[in-house]
Amino acid sequence: MRVSAGGILNKMNQSSILGRIEEKFSALVNETHSRPGQDTVIINKSGIVELARFLKEDNDLKFNILADLTAVDYWKKDPRFQVVYHFLSLENRFRIRVKVPVRESDCEVPTLCGLWPAANWYEREVFDMFGIKFEGHPDLRRILMYPGFEGHPLRKDYPKTRHQPIIEYRELPVHGSKNTTTYRNKK
Repeated sequence: MRVSAGGILNKMNQSSILGRIEEKFSALVNETHSRPGQDTVIINKSGIVELARFLKEDNDLKFNILADLTAVDYWKKDPRFQVVYHFLSLENRFRIRVKVPVRESDCEVPTLCGLWPAANWYEREVFDMFGIKFEGHPDLRRILMYPGFEGHPLRKDYPKTRHQPIIEYRELPVHGSKNTTTYRNKK
């Protein structure tokens, strides 16, 4: 047992968190495991919003930070992708990883922007790099590549020698001072 910031004894531990998740989401959870330093839940994509809400709003858990959201490409396997979320409970000092398997034929996952505004840019990055769409996302467009970029560069089948369409040169607006790298002289 440990004392939380509020002085209340907290009986929660990492294994009991996984147990609660397995019990509450038994129909949606594919697997849980605990390896040194990281507990993991693998859940169907239809349950990600409900699980994320539970992790955030449950009074004992209080996973109040979406620390990271990314994807992994398991090329030539089915399902091909996994969307990976890392949640953090500052008060309880717990971390949990949640993985959502995604088939290439149905490459879409519900957005978490309604629960965590930080998910907005993370989801845009995953969309841009892997081509995984986030259903309900308020502004799903490229964030790292230019709009005319073809393909998704972190997919393992993306050809590394591919030539992209040439885009027109654009003049950058005049801004900054002579001491900055972005300074442009007026013509």
